Amino acid sequence: MQVAEKLVRKQFLISQAQVKKIELLAKEKNTSAAEMVRNAIAAYNPDVPIDIEESELLELVSARIKEAIIDTRNTRKHLDKTLKKLSTGAV
Repeated sequence: MQVAEKLVRKQFLISQAQVKKIELLAKEKNTSAAEMVRNAIAAYNPDVPIDIEESELLELVSARIKEAIIDTRNTRKHLDKTLKKLSTGAV
């Protein structure tokens, strides 16, 4: 805990299971439950994507690869047409 930082007392309702869990974690880390809550809040970043399951990740990767393949095919078709025009002097 930072000594220079002014702390504000807040009350939150949590389940008995959460109380037991935070007390156990605090005991394991040799700190207070309040410090554990402060650390959890400090570590929380909603802008970081949540962990996704392996199957979801594979689906996402598969979809992106399919999109890339389609884009590549379309680009190659366009390049082939352009090269044909250039070789025949039609451009």
